[in-house]
Amino acid sequence: MRRYSIDKVLCLRFNATLAATTAQDFIRTVLIEGLDVRYLVVGDDFRFGKQRQGDFAMLKAAGAEYGFQVVNRHTFSIDGARVSSTRIRAALVQGDLGTAEKLLGRPYRMCGRVARGAQRGRSIGFPTANIYVHRRATPVQGVFAVEMFGLEGEPLAGVANVGTRPTVEGAAVLLEVHLFDFAQDIYGRYVQVDFLKRLRDEQRFASLDELKKQIHIDAQQARDFFDKRD
Repeated sequence: MRRYSIDKVLCLRFNATLAATTAQDFIRTVLIEGLDVRYLVVGDDFRFGKQRQGDFAMLKAAGAEYGFQVVNRHTFSIDGARVSSTRIRAALVQGDLGTAEKLLGRPYRMCGRVARGAQRGRSIGFPTANIYVHRRATPVQGVFAVEMFGLEGEPLAGVANVGTRPTVEGAAVLLEVHLFDFAQDIYGRYVQVDFLKRLRDEQRFASLDELKKQIHIDAQQARDFFDKRD
């Protein structure tokens, strides 16, 4: 966002109160009283307010009454189909990172702060940077070739697992990244992880030894991906 000189961002938590807010009340309390809006840009299919009652025509009428300009952004298409968050999520769920990158204009990225874990990865020779995914569901799950940003020498190549770690009876969704040829202490650092290639589904193994063997395979596949990419 800094790249595009955006000064401020307002994120409204979508809770019961916001869901029950009528379109007219939203215009009055958020746009006019809260933001003192002067110029409003929305998508051409934008709907808002309780039961999706608000639309572009309502915003235009409000703009004429309260003195702000409203313009719409027309649908943007790639490969003959509309670019939308629904289409991007579908590509991510299918592991089609190439299509997701084309629609986003960049690789799919997850961000967070590196936290301390149980250090099981270190015990089997694959230390990981652990990032808790604070959401109920993530569109990507499985094992991926990734690049990490936010650290010296970026981008740093690695292999990552996103999931609940069934082999060790995990519960919370966790992003675990093993960086190749890297041994720095990065606990507490805020990092960004780009997903470049999906390698396989997350799976349960009968023992940590079997998991270790599979991680060796995953890491080599990720290294091969980066070698070919270079």
